[in-house]
Amino acid sequence: MTFRHAICNEAFEKFAFADACRAIRAAGYTGIEIAPFTLAESPIQVTSAQRAECRRIIAEEGLVFAGLHWLMVSPKGLHVSGPDAALRRRSWDHIRHLIDLCADLGPAGVMVFGSPKQRCTTGGLTREEATRNYVDGLASVAPHAAARGVTVLVEALPIDQCDVVQTLEEAAGIVRHLASPAVRTMFDVHNAIDESLPHAELVDRYFDLIRHVHVNEFDGSHCGAGSYDFKPVFEVLRRRGYQGWISLEAFDFAVGAERLANESLRHLEKEIAQLS
Repeated sequence: MTFRHAICNEAFEKFAFADACRAIRAAGYTGIEIAPFTLAESPIQVTSAQRAECRRIIAEEGLVFAGLHWLMVSPKGLHVSGPDAALRRRSWDHIRHLIDLCADLGPAGVMVFGSPKQRCTTGGLTREEATRNYVDGLASVAPHAAARGVTVLVEALPIDQCDVVQTLEEAAGIVRHLASPAVRTMFDVHNAIDESLPHAELVDRYFDLIRHVHVNEFDGSHCGAGSYDFKPVFEVLRRRGYQGWISLEAFDFAVGAERLANESLRHLEKEIAQLS
């Protein structure tokens, strides 16, 4: 089988959107994942005309819209799990607006819900209380996501980033509890550093709930800049017939957007070619 490769556009933030899409396609990717803050501070500031223009550019440059990530970088001050009910409502309204943006940019998009600072415990709440608020919020937006054809992905985060949903097992438990087709989970190499199971076993165990895969190195650099062995995870994905995106989310852009895009995909292609 052939995997579908996407890349997060954050590394190309200084590029005009059309130039970024062109560079991404030239590197060999067929999908683009968008950080909403690269379009505007708030999704409600992205007009219908701008959404249509982005969708047109993506298609004309030969790409497919994969979805959104870094959902709550802006506007500042939002928090989905804290004790302030009014703030939680505003924050979940922001997620609803992002669902609309995601649906308007392309069909069947995913929304990777990481955002550690905006979902961690705060205001004296326990981890259990904050997690309950997070789950309740997801339940409140799930029907809208389902109606718009968007899938919200609960991303497990490492212990040093967030204390609400730290393992794929916890993420899967939330997905099963909500029982909504619009809420699933995903796997991210960098953010799975604290998982106790080997990553291939982890992906195999929760495969039925995984709708997206982020690739990177443990230190957040681009693929091939470190020593992570992607082959075991790719073996599982191939054996299980994975249909989602393999999406590069690098956190270190020092080498430049075009170089990290090209080097990562060439490295992944080499790894895939070595599969048994």
